[in-house]
Order: sequence, then C-alpha cells, then structure tokens
Amino acid sequence: MALLGKTKKEVKKVSAVVVNKVEITSGPTHAILRPHITEKSGMLSQTGKYTFQVMRNANKQSIARAIQVLYKITPKHVTLLNQPARKVFVRGRRGVVPGHRKAIVTVKKGDKIDFV
Repeated sequence: MALLGKTKKEVKKVSAVVVNKVEITSGPTHAILRPHITEKSGMLSQTGKYTFQVMRNANKQSIARAIQVLYKITPKHVTLLNQPARKVFVRGRRGVVPGHRKAIVTVKKGDKIDFV
C-alpha cells in the first residue's frame, strides 16, 4: 500500500537519513556554540578567563573536552551560568529576549585563546 506515492521501503530510507544527521551533529565540540564577546568578557580574557555561549544540556566535562579539541588547551576550571529569558517592551510591543547558557573557562597562566 502506497502512502502519497511512496512505498514503505522509501519511508524507511528517509528515517535512516534523519538518524545519520543526528549522529553527525553530535561530537566532542557540539557543546560550544560561539564565543561570548562583550566588553566585560574582553576584560576577563586578560586575566585568563574566557566566555563561551554553550548548549543548554552541556556539562562542565563536555565543555572542557570541547576546549581541548578546538583550541588545544587544557582548561583549569569551568563555571556555568544560566541567563534567564527576560521580558522587554519596545516600540509599544511586548517581547521576550531569549535566555542562554554561558560558560566561563579559566586557563593556566601563559595559555591564551585567540577568537580571530
């Protein structure tokens, strides 16, 4: 029996591709989304503390492993912060600025991470 012109075999092939796509997106560096670059994080980077925006489900071990793979530096300490969503009122309309999770990674003295 065909479902919209597709047989059961074709449907199974499509589901296998989705499974493979999920496997591709998960890896040792999936925990880090991007560097969190602000004036405050720039001042912190001079003391050896670097800020990153990370996935909601990331833990300290996965972030440390991702830093090792991406930047070839072993982190000394990882701190996690959850920034909650906040309500805003702009031009007469209500809205929401989405929250995110942030990691502050401390490296050994003398080690440096370049975001260029």
